[in-house]
Amino acid sequence: MQPALSVLFLTTLIGAGQGLFLALFLAELAGHVGWLAPVSRPFLALASVVALVLMGLGLFSSFFHLGRPERGWRAATRWRTSWLSREVIVLPLFMAALALYALAQASGWSASHAVPTLALGAVTALLALALYVCTGMIYACLKFLQEWASPLTVINYLLLGVASGFTVATALAAYAALALMPFFGTGALLATAAAFVGRGAALVRNARLRPRSTLATAIGIRHPRIVQISQGMMGGSFNTREFFHGRSRAFFRSIKWVFVVLAFALPAALLAAGLWLSAPLLPALAFVIQYVGLLAERWFFFAQANHPQNLYYQAVA
Repeated sequence: MQPALSVLFLTTLIGAGQGLFLALFLAELAGHVGWLAPVSRPFLALASVVALVLMGLGLFSSFFHLGRPERGWRAATRWRTSWLSREVIVLPLFMAALALYALAQASGWSASHAVPTLALGAVTALLALALYVCTGMIYACLKFLQEWASPLTVINYLLLGVASGFTVATALAAYAALALMPFFGTGALLATAAAFVGRGAALVRNARLRPRSTLATAIGIRHPRIVQISQGMMGGSFNTREFFHGRSRAFFRSIKWVFVVLAFALPAALLAAGLWLSAPLLPALAFVIQYVGLLAERWFFFAQANHPQNLYYQAVA
């Protein structure tokens, strides 16, 4: 498939925003049960605003892959059968709940209404998890794209988002709540390790896939040897532009190692060093590098999906 930059930014930014909120809510819960010192409300408010900014940037980028943005609201009308429609509904609900949560922390209302605030946080957390499922299922439900049609697609959207969210939380804590840095940093390391295992499992699975279709079934001709010579007037069509990434095999292989290093190995090393040295700059650097790696990972995710139509358009694809 041809990855759209707007979709790369959409999925990575909202994933990080969801993960950041989940990290904050877990810290607040840990503070209430005594596993951590109570988390300061100003920090929760500030970090929630950062999560909202990430969500807003992701939502803004989504408009760039709409042919008619003014009709975007219609995407929500097929919620009974479409995971995309469900995502369109859940995304603003999560953002609204997150805004209320940030307001409750910033106004001090949470101090005198701890239980309602925790209930609001729990609802927001459920919406965050539902949004991960909706986003992942947009691709996992496409049975004809074997690389996506797996529970690992949903799992990896969740794990990668949580890993980047905890990394953001670690970077924020390094500057605004140093006592929380070990909690968020440890969570970021664990989530990054889990995401590495999940993404590695998907890479191994996809490497073993064999196409279910052949050129014969693609064009409906039963012959043992079919060779495409030219596309003629169809060369350079919409199909060849949108359903194949157009990069060389060497580039495609190299980008896999790029995201393995940038999204997992290097951020984990920087986070560990930041925790060991109590260096506030290292977690921020870890997030920047990890986010670049996530963009590469998401490009690879889309580009790896081999649309069956490429069997027919093989002379160009």
